[in-house]
Amino acid sequence: MDVTKIFGMNVFNDAVMRRWLPKDTYKVLKKSIEQETQLPVEVADVVANAMKDWAIERGATHYTHWFQPLTGITAEKHDSFISPTLQGGVVMEFSGKQLVKGEPDASSLPSGGLRDTCEARGYTAWDCTSPAFLKEDAAGDVTLCIPSAFCSYTGGALDKKTPLLRSMTAVSEQVLRLLRSLGNKTTQKVTVNIGAEQEYFLVEKELFAQRLDLIVAGRTLFGAPAPKGQEMEDHYFGQIKDRVAEFMKDFDKELWKLGIASTTKHNEVAPSQFEMAPIFTTANIAADQNQLVMEILQKVALRRNLACLLHEKPYAGLNGSGKHTNWSLSTDDGVNLLEPGETPHANAQFLIFICALIKAVDLHADMVRRSAANSGNDLRLGGHEAPPAIISIFMGDELTDILEAIAQGKKAKSAVATDMKVGVDTLPHFPKDNADRNRTSPFAFTGNKFEFRMVPSSASISRPIIVLNTVVTEALDDFATRLEKAEDIHKETASIIKDTMREHGRIVFNGNNYSDEWEKMAKKRGLLNISSTVAALKVFLGKKAVSIFEKYKVLSKEEIRARYEIYLGQYSKQINIEANAALDMVRTLYIPAVVQFTKELAESIEKLEAVKVSDEVQRDLLAKVSAHLKSAYRSTQKLEKEREKALKISDCLERSEAFRDKVLVVMTKLREDIDTLETLTPRRLWPVPTYADLLFKL
Repeated sequence: MDVTKIFGMNVFNDAVMRRWLPKDTYKVLKKSIEQETQLPVEVADVVANAMKDWAIERGATHYTHWFQPLTGITAEKHDSFISPTLQGGVVMEFSGKQLVKGEPDASSLPSGGLRDTCEARGYTAWDCTSPAFLKEDAAGDVTLCIPSAFCSYTGGALDKKTPLLRSMTAVSEQVLRLLRSLGNKTTQKVTVNIGAEQEYFLVEKELFAQRLDLIVAGRTLFGAPAPKGQEMEDHYFGQIKDRVAEFMKDFDKELWKLGIASTTKHNEVAPSQFEMAPIFTTANIAADQNQLVMEILQKVALRRNLACLLHEKPYAGLNGSGKHTNWSLSTDDGVNLLEPGETPHANAQFLIFICALIKAVDLHADMVRRSAANSGNDLRLGGHEAPPAIISIFMGDELTDILEAIAQGKKAKSAVATDMKVGVDTLPHFPKDNADRNRTSPFAFTGNKFEFRMVPSSASISRPIIVLNTVVTEALDDFATRLEKAEDIHKETASIIKDTMREHGRIVFNGNNYSDEWEKMAKKRGLLNISSTVAALKVFLGKKAVSIFEKYKVLSKEEIRARYEIYLGQYSKQINIEANAALDMVRTLYIPAVVQFTKELAESIEKLEAVKVSDEVQRDLLAKVSAHLKSAYRSTQKLEKEREKALKISDCLERSEAFRDKVLVVMTKLREDIDTLETLTPRRLWPVPTYADLLFKL
């Protein structure tokens, strides 16, 4: 396989545009993409026709505006290129109007009150900054996919792309202001770059199909621990099995064809857990590509008679999956603004941007936490496998010492090179890799970027990027305003660093975030510990959140309210699905199997009594099994009642709290009994694949 030949072969990328578009059209389109301006109608017609011809040459018959509604996955409605002729035949047509705007209706997608079902007109709008691509399905059909935003008739954002694009514009504007105040007159555009690592589990398709919980909930609701877990630490970075290697090869090939630069693949900590990582790219493209990554993972797995699990916690007692989202800022003249410099000026600029992140994350830690909240992550965070629910920033000892020294008005020392002077402050040379990585930190500086390690594995990365962009925009706005008014830039730069560390330095923690001591220390520092999704989502409607999103035109108050209701609704629906699945499995699988076992035990006791042989073991076992069976049965009755009571609550917050505080609690008790019964019941009677089957038969 020649990667250079297949890479991007299914993407309407720059090379394809050069080949298929007239030179003048290409220049106008490139300018529109780079400057984010509207494409003239006549130019859109030429682009659409070329895009259609390219797609048809590759076997396409249909096109779709591919968008990301508030469901967490993508959506598409396919339309053919055919248009009837007067002679009774058809021609293949695709206009600029069809390219730029679609009207999919999509009335059943969540809107949170932004539109009524009876007035459900919805529009998709082409995002020309993210290249169109071709999708191939199992039947061999090829579809032209046009990355798009999705909005209501009144313009309300019904998707994740729209606010993401808005936030990218907002942060770029404030970065440019800050750079201008520092004397930079050349940079014209700033880009948010993202690298999203993706963790996932693989399981045999045949075994997956025998587990209702995996099918409908994505995680095992029951399951006693396997004899071996991850305690031997032999799976992480271990040799990749041939079958998994074949899957990964197919997976990489599909990604490369779509221009997704997948570079890293390896075994993760838990058995049957793996990870892939791509090269950094622009935030909205990275978000689009990560949606494709998740989709292709599942498609390729099925092709290989496997199932891919993207849930944050598929198996209890083992590491779950996250999506480490790496965030950085770069200029159109090739500067990474989070990279230490080689001159005093560059170092001062670097520290200003570092301080912007510190201030932003401390001021809005609740919003950052909320951006990584879902029901699956509630099971993962803080489990000595993932960052706790407390937001903090790892900076490394050397950088922290430099910032604290400046804050105290002292001379900053570096372990390498000589001191460098910037105005009244002494800033040392700062090496790129100044510290070891901290895998326990939820938000870690890793040399030239920040790694947000809390993001859920199954979620869109758009939400955390939108929040990070917006809160950083506010901090940059404040710094730019101060520098624009300053008589002495050097003194004001030092003052900004001092103020940031004095007021927000509490958020910096370089130790072990998994430790109990950190939880106590964080409480003393006044840092929030938001342990559940329901609690995190309350932040949505706070004045602080509404104010910042509206100020920078990322989300309106109505759009924020809609998301609040949608996400709370999704939480309740997910727990309700899990409760339904648990009830179904217990009533139709587990209880009948255990009843059969008790029957066999009773018959055994009767036979032993007849021949006057000791039945002590059978009686003891029967008593244990019967006790847990009775407890499980009672829990199913209670679970049904609590589930029904929760569903009757009309207020979305109160309903989600009932599912969290009542339904989940009963489900946990029910699981304890069923998992114990699994360890007591003969394997031949147990009705579903065990953890040992799921984890090690790959």
